[in-house]
Amino acid sequence: MSDRDIPQENGEEREIPHVALAGRTKAAILLIFLGPETSGAIFQSLNDSEIEGLTIEIARQRKISTEAKESVLFEFEQLMMAREFYSEGGLDFAKGLLEKTVGPEKALEILSRMGTSLQVRPFEAARTADPSQLATLIQNEHPQTISLILAYLQPEKAAIILQSLTPDTQTEIAKRLALMDRTSPEVTREVENYLEKRLSSVLGQDLASAGGIETLVNVLNQVDRGTEKTIIETMEVQEPSLAEEVKKRLFVFEDVVLIDDRGIQRMMKEIDPKDLSISLKGVTDEVREKFFKNMSKRAAEMLKEEMAYMGPVRIRDVDQAQQRIVAVVKALEGKGEIIIARPGEEELIG
Repeated sequence: MSDRDIPQENGEEREIPHVALAGRTKAAILLIFLGPETSGAIFQSLNDSEIEGLTIEIARQRKISTEAKESVLFEFEQLMMAREFYSEGGLDFAKGLLEKTVGPEKALEILSRMGTSLQVRPFEAARTADPSQLATLIQNEHPQTISLILAYLQPEKAAIILQSLTPDTQTEIAKRLALMDRTSPEVTREVENYLEKRLSSVLGQDLASAGGIETLVNVLNQVDRGTEKTIIETMEVQEPSLAEEVKKRLFVFEDVVLIDDRGIQRMMKEIDPKDLSISLKGVTDEVREKFFKNMSKRAAEMLKEEMAYMGPVRIRDVDQAQQRIVAVVKALEGKGEIIIARPGEEELIG
């Protein structure tokens, strides 16, 4: 039986027709035949734009031909079969089984349809490894090698590894991590192969953006205050402009919810009331409430009235007001006058 043949009720075989359809149309037809319960569960994993597009496409499918239905369901079955093979043993395993099942040409077509969904993110084994063991494994490697590995790890795991290193190494890696943009596939594969031998795992070899200031900030947000301070202070001497850029992103205005009530009250003594009213435009209720509950009832009402009368405010003005308040927060924290409850830090005892 060929890959597109299925038996009829009378025992004869019939070729499944291939109907040329757009990807979104195929998805809409599939959702229709999966039924509302299954389709509803799928919708929960989609973003608003995807849901809107599929909903419109479903509404357009007033009459679906038998050929279109069979073509879509058959293609879906093939893709699920390929994905199952892939999950069992990787790309080569899936390719081999598909070639035996549907032939080399069809196997290549099916795998091409799956596209990037078959690509494994670099250092996948390192991402699933225990961070403490991984830290021991790579602690003596060159800082550039460690930086590349940390760039692909989850921030919380990268933070554990960074904290385990010496202060000088921490700063060196932080600099390299912040300045990293794209790494050549050859270098990535070389480091992957090295870790593959030591972790005894199959690692991916996809090329992707890694590193950069945002990656470093995500890592520093997870480390303890001592590690963060050491890295920033050393970086201020060695790379002042880079250090300033990192500091700008390290604490965002919404992070005021991490400051205790006494700190908020101390902070409000230093900030311009106009900056506060502007900065609270467009933020979450949680952030606003953090300030309101640390003010007198009368002061809170006046602030709310001022925000209401203010009307629309340019995003740039809000950002600038928030930056000025963040600068006050950083200054007070540097003096030890307020405390930011960062993740991973020990709780204080009064």
